Amino acid sequence: MTKKTLSAEDSALFRQSIGEVKALDSNTLILKPNKKPKPYPQNKTVETFKGFESSALEVEPLYQEDSLSFIAPGLQKNVLKKLRKGYYGFDASIDLHGLTSQEAKHQLSRFLHFSIEDGFRCVHIIHGKGYGSSSNQPVLKNDINIWLRQHSEVQAFCSTPSKHGGTGAVFVLLKLSAKYGEQEDPQY
Repeated sequence: MTKKTLSAEDSALFRQSIGEVKALDSNTLILKPNKKPKPYPQNKTVETFKGFESSALEVEPLYQEDSLSFIAPGLQKNVLKKLRKGYYGFDASIDLHGLTSQEAKHQLSRFLHFSIEDGFRCVHIIHGKGYGSSSNQPVLKNDINIWLRQHSEVQAFCSTPSKHGGTGAVFVLLKLSAKYGEQEDPQY
């Protein structure tokens, strides 16, 4: 390319527009600063989820192929029959395989909390049959049987049909969230 020659007026106008110029020692430009900012630790808040009532329940221990079922007082038995047949369908699902009892309880309480907040009516919980447990007594299955009975928002639960996990999973019928109003299901 050839250099363009500027008139004296254009050169003066350019210098006036730019202002005072400072010479650089180097022609390289550093786009990133050398030092990264210090990370600030996040505030860890302990999340507490309401729902599990602290009452000691005497529930008979279950074995691997035993079915679960529960219905809250005041509900008709046909609700449990419909739930067992999958009439309600499920809005969300969680798999608790491989978790310790404490981890499973935390995950379950979070899952139920957010399911209720989102207005889900029926959820699917996979706990496994417990074939890896000692003495043929599944740990998570027995824990879930107790925890769901204690949860204030659980109306009913039962083992699922074999296509959804059989005795290794449960369908859980939840109360409607208060934010969805006083809507009642016509089946009750």
